[in-house]
Amino acid sequence: MNISLKYDVHSACKAILRQQLDKLHIPYKVYSSKEIEIERNLTAEETEMLVESLGQYNMQVLSCHKTDLVQRIKNAIEEMLVNDLMCVMNVSSYLADQLNYSYAHLSSLFSEVAHTSIENFVILRKIDHAKELMLTTNLTLTEIAYRLNYCSVAHLSNQFKKTTGFTPTQFQKIVKMRRENHV
Repeated sequence: MNISLKYDVHSACKAILRQQLDKLHIPYKVYSSKEIEIERNLTAEETEMLVESLGQYNMQVLSCHKTDLVQRIKNAIEEMLVNDLMCVMNVSSYLADQLNYSYAHLSSLFSEVAHTSIENFVILRKIDHAKELMLTTNLTLTEIAYRLNYCSVAHLSNQFKKTTGFTPTQFQKIVKMRRENHV
């Protein structure tokens, strides 16, 4: 028997973080599903235990400043997508405001560490988010294009095809066929 689930990945991640940090008696603040503040310095043993306990869930503790900042950029972009901020805020302004660095610095660092531009990363995440919205909501392509700040459905469709090899309509048909075959 197949059971379909719908869940909020970010809430699940936050719950796992809280559970593991509480279990280790580490004081913390959770800012997002991918960013926490440890409220005191950890011993080497505590750090090792934290890395091990989060590793059970395929969560990685990042420590390099550059890597940390790139991860914070990715987290901020994800927050924009999840909170539907793409249609109301400019990505470069949002990142600069949220991370307190110039966008030029963030862009340069991101390219150096991630080997792609912030713009390419945003496109990939927007297409992934569009796929998720197509799979989990009844939004039209027009509504999805608006939420993701595309100037038109055609622009969304072109980027979708360039990224996935399928048009959004073809993607939806394939998903529908797979679901019908598994029922």
